[in-house]
Amino acid sequence: QVQLVESGGGLVQAGGSLRLSCAASGRTFTPYTVGWFRQAPGKEREFVAGIAWSGGNTDYADSLKGRFTISRDNAKNVVYLQMNSLKPEDTAVYYCAADEFEDGVCDYWGQGTQVTVSS
Repeated sequence: QVQLVESGGGLVQAGGSLRLSCAASGRTFTPYTVGWFRQAPGKEREFVAGIAWSGGNTDYADSLKGRFTISRDNAKNVVYLQMNSLKPEDTAVYYCAADEFEDGVCDYWGQGTQVTVSS
């Protein structure tokens, strides 16, 4: 079994920064892509950013380009989400997810980490 564990969430003032981490454990696996998603209270879950494990190509939600950066450390099996210039509307639970089989389906999800941005 594969487990994804997010960390790095917390309370930050508007304009501040946070770096989230997503660590994989359990059996050895190589994801095709790893993505970050978020869900704010009363809203649907939305895509934030994704990264291809091989090659490192990245993709972002248009509204977040320039403020958020996704990266990976293949040796450590960790994916990061650097979030800068945070706004109150970035408040949400952030989840990482991995697609192992290159089929566009997230096979594994983390439990989420809360990010709260105060104004």
